[in-house]
Amino acid sequence: MYLLQYLTPTIIFPIALMAALLLFFSYYIFEKKEKSALPAEPDNTLTEGAEAMAERKALSLPPLHSMGRRDIWVMLAITAVYALVAFCGLGDTVAPESFYSFEGEDYTFTLTLDEPTEITEIMYYTGLHTGNYALRWSSDGAYWSETVTFEQSYAKLFNWLYVDFEPAEMKYIQIWAKNIPLEMGELALFDGEDGLIDASKIGFPEAARLLFDEQQLVPEAPGYLNSAYFDEIYHARTAYEHIRNVKPYEVSHPPLGKIIIGIGIRLFGMTPFGWRFMGTLFGVLMLPILYVFLKNLFGRTLIAACGTTLFAFDFMHFVQTRIATIDTYGVFFILAMYLFMYRYIAQDYEAPFRKTALPLFFSGLCFGLGAASKWVVIYGGAGLAILWLIRQILRGRYYIKSGRAFEFFRYEVDTVLFSILSFVIVPAIVYYLSYIPYGLAEGMTLGEGMLTSGEYLKIVVDNQKFMFSYHSKLVAEHPYESPWFSWLLSIRPILYYLEYLPDGTKSAFGAFGNPMVWWGGLIALIYVFMDFFKKRNGRALFIIIGYLSQLVPWMAVSRIVFIYHYFPSTIFLVLALCYSFNVMYERQKGRYKRAMLLYTASALVLFAAFYPVLTGVAVPQWYTTNFLRWIPEAWPF
Repeated sequence: MYLLQYLTPTIIFPIALMAALLLFFSYYIFEKKEKSALPAEPDNTLTEGAEAMAERKALSLPPLHSMGRRDIWVMLAITAVYALVAFCGLGDTVAPESFYSFEGEDYTFTLTLDEPTEITEIMYYTGLHTGNYALRWSSDGAYWSETVTFEQSYAKLFNWLYVDFEPAEMKYIQIWAKNIPLEMGELALFDGEDGLIDASKIGFPEAARLLFDEQQLVPEAPGYLNSAYFDEIYHARTAYEHIRNVKPYEVSHPPLGKIIIGIGIRLFGMTPFGWRFMGTLFGVLMLPILYVFLKNLFGRTLIAACGTTLFAFDFMHFVQTRIATIDTYGVFFILAMYLFMYRYIAQDYEAPFRKTALPLFFSGLCFGLGAASKWVVIYGGAGLAILWLIRQILRGRYYIKSGRAFEFFRYEVDTVLFSILSFVIVPAIVYYLSYIPYGLAEGMTLGEGMLTSGEYLKIVVDNQKFMFSYHSKLVAEHPYESPWFSWLLSIRPILYYLEYLPDGTKSAFGAFGNPMVWWGGLIALIYVFMDFFKKRNGRALFIIIGYLSQLVPWMAVSRIVFIYHYFPSTIFLVLALCYSFNVMYERQKGRYKRAMLLYTASALVLFAAFYPVLTGVAVPQWYTTNFLRWIPEAWPF
């Protein structure tokens, strides 16, 4: 009876789910393969010579299956459904975009109301630059209040904020900047009876009209839908600075991710929807790439559909791609570069160089684009290098066994030279060009030899030194930091937003993993390891190398790290799950087909249950406390 008092739903749910996952995987691991098992779909497999096939079988190299017409429709359907969910409630499509600049003679001004009015609230929308404002008021122009100071900090740019003051009767309001330049997007005055005071009742200098020209955009209250949150204060801001040729504030990561964020801002304005658009779009575009990847790997439409759905509605993928940070672009290019590497290493040994060159080149290009977005992609590059080397060794062994060593030597020379072009020269060019906004912000002109100047080269080199020093020497603490081993079971989510509302509800969301993907994926990954050592399976080796290349480097990192650093590894968790599904399918097609669908449906059910803490939808506090806080004290919803 003593223990029963602790058996709340939040304790029962994770225990029951973990038991079900263990049962799900252990059942098929220990079950013998039936004689009636069906082979992989032969009509989707590339035709190969008999000798090459024998060598492939002996070495258990990965196959390469092709897409069918049905796959196109299934892939598009999954992508379209996810896109509707992902773009819904992404953020306001409007925000103040005309900014009053406090500088020069315009660093101060006075507002005059029609008559003395009790002002209960003052709200303002912050723009670029950081500093403090000062404010004082008078009801008669003779006696003035004490000065109230309010801040525009780096952590609150492009946010709606309140001025902290006691309600008072005001007719004259004087505002000035204590640091210049400062930009403010809008200023809103509220009285205690009618709410927002109409701008027609406020007198102001002509220059200050920019503070009252978008009053229809003043929200009822600040929130994540109308303001920047978490690292958006760095990356969305820097994307906007690139557009305006302003020296960027955030320089601790390469520029390309912020440049991509800027595309959405150019399309939809400096609004929450605008700065989050490209990340969400890239999150959507990951799905067709993953679908093709899974179909190439396993040749089964059902497995590709289930795996893509699991990844789409993984909590980390959903939340992380809907925030204007650069992690999305790193994961996107990691996924793409591994797809192309797989298409390269799965080519027949007899394939001519020209046929292998294209996937090799695109793998290198995606590596370069990813590295220019975030350095974490370089970890994945190490995995690519290992896979590339294994491919050369195996192909060399095949040619030497067939007595064609010289032919292999000629082929290898071409491959090595082309690989240097694809994985070194092209990425270096992409990386170098990504710094163009830095040069423009320094007053340089693109058409006047900027890229070949020593000044531009110095900008690029100096930033590499700074980034390495910053990340290697960073000493900080954070309430949601988490060691790498805690990521495996999603023990410590990172909370991005939390607000307790007056009606007793709570709005909160954070980044963590769907247990069906992370917990089940970890169990599947263990099986993949076992299967590789038992059968030397090429697909298993591919998944293992990809996963370890993204996780192992974090084991040696001493600075604070967060659970979203595990985001790239979720790609390989899904691959491991699909590897397990494929084994199930081959053993008992009918029964395990239903099992796969049930597994995927369970992930969707969890997504629906946790939807409020993935989007910030307000729900009663008891719901998150009693049903969603599966790990007490650690899950902070």
